[in-house]
Amino acid sequence: MEKIEEQFSNLHIVKRSSEPKEPTYLLDIDTSKTVKEEKGSLLAVLCSNGSIRIYDKETLNILREFNGYPRLLNGVKFANSCDSVYSASTDGTVKCWDARLASEKPVQLFKGYTSNVFISFDINCNDHVICADTEKVDDDALLVFWDARINSQGLSTSRDPLGTYSETHSDDITQVRFHPSNPNMVISGSTDGLVNVFDINVHNEEDALVTTCNSVSSVSCIGWSGKDYKQIYCMTHDEGFCWWDLNHLETDEPITRLNIQDVREIVNVKEGNLDYLIGGLYHEKMDKLFVIGGTNTGRIHLMNCTTSGLTHVTTLQGGHATTVRSFYWNTQDDSLLTGGEDAQLLLWKPGTVEKMFTKKDSMKIASSVHQRVRVHSNDSYRRRKKQ
Repeated sequence: MEKIEEQFSNLHIVKRSSEPKEPTYLLDIDTSKTVKEEKGSLLAVLCSNGSIRIYDKETLNILREFNGYPRLLNGVKFANSCDSVYSASTDGTVKCWDARLASEKPVQLFKGYTSNVFISFDINCNDHVICADTEKVDDDALLVFWDARINSQGLSTSRDPLGTYSETHSDDITQVRFHPSNPNMVISGSTDGLVNVFDINVHNEEDALVTTCNSVSSVSCIGWSGKDYKQIYCMTHDEGFCWWDLNHLETDEPITRLNIQDVREIVNVKEGNLDYLIGGLYHEKMDKLFVIGGTNTGRIHLMNCTTSGLTHVTTLQGGHATTVRSFYWNTQDDSLLTGGEDAQLLLWKPGTVEKMFTKKDSMKIASSVHQRVRVHSNDSYRRRKKQ
């Protein structure tokens, strides 16, 4: 544990983004997976005004901006094999831009069905399949799938869905995440409290459902962890945390590794308090799961996750002035990118300290993210019965 504590506590701000024309909350961050030394690496940031800003990763200079106007964009993700950047829209489409081109027009448009409002999306590890999730409309909350492969034989930039899953969630689906290395595995979380695991290589939705875990609250964030990524976790809108081990599906061992109804009530933070959870971080080299949280004054807390509970490791402070909304940890060089409600995008690296340092004030703007809290059944999880 000393290693990660040393890495995290040794981080200092080396760059901050230039002042944008329109200050916004920075809601999500992703970086380009391709490395082109002569052109530099890119990062994309989702903003609360419905735009995506493309930055130079090292200088944090804004290179270009893509807009979802008049509708909002949800989530941002680079492709794994090129510099295409994707985002889901409340207009029922998933849009794809070439991050290295200044053109504001998407190069590809993935169309949903009438009345679809997409909350989040993901693309699988081989860039073949996109999945987006919807708000509940009438009785349906959907996972919608598309073929994301570029068809060299056709010139159309518009794609219709391959199909949907519609029977496994009873309320808004808040997040979907593909497995980091298995292109057929995907998980979804919902305000109905459930986290579902699917194998999309199976054609029938009922049979594709591997298992269902119950968080007992409205799910806000989900992710994969563990060796070979055979564990999953979720966070809830009321700051709960759940962690499950899929290796135990075929054994008599319980799959629940940890279930905390409210992390704020049980974690002893050495410096200040814990106001909210931001997300999870699985450190593959160390084979450890960490939870990132923060304070309303901009402090960032790192917590270690074990079956015994969450323990505070260390705290970053002095960077943000208010709530931190997003982060991206690069395990290759141990750098950290953070975005907040103060409109700041910060790059943290070990050792070096920023020459000019001024902590900016909190922005007084309305959030575009509506967080809902609901109470659900008392079952900690439901395992799908074998046929």
